[in-house]
Amino acid sequence: MDKLINDFSFGLFFWQILLFLLMLVFLRKFAWKPILDAVNEREEGIKSALAAAEEAKKEMQNVTADSEKLLKEARAEREAMLKEAREIKDKLITDSKEQAKVEGDKMIKQAQAAIESEKKAAVADIKNQVAYLSVEIAEKVIKEQLSNKDKQLKLVDDLLGDIKLG
Repeated sequence: MDKLINDFSFGLFFWQILLFLLMLVFLRKFAWKPILDAVNEREEGIKSALAAAEEAKKEMQNVTADSEKLLKEARAEREAMLKEAREIKDKLITDSKEQAKVEGDKMIKQAQAAIESEKKAAVADIKNQVAYLSVEIAEKVIKEQLSNKDKQLKLVDDLLGDIKLG
């Protein structure tokens, strides 16, 4: 240290300071400015990238919210469609049951009417057969009774006796 103080020269010190200052100005103008501009550009790029990332994050949240909303709407629509389909199914089943009951009642009424018609036809046929057989029997009985003159007179007397009594 003593040697530095003994060998100190103001002229050399002045030129060294001047050269140092010139070097600082030269570095500032040609080196630091481009370096600082590059650093500032890099900083701006990073800020814009962070802003873009934040914007993308917000957009993703919006898209996620929209997709959740659409998903909920789709689920609600599906539930509504399923409910409507169940209601239609139940209505169809009810209508089919009612229609089957109406058709069954109609068929029963038709069968009852047919049975009644057949019954009336059978009764009418039986009456006709009974009347025919009665006439046949009466004819045979009368022929037999009228073949004999005494029987004829007795029949006439009986008939006249019935008329007087009645």
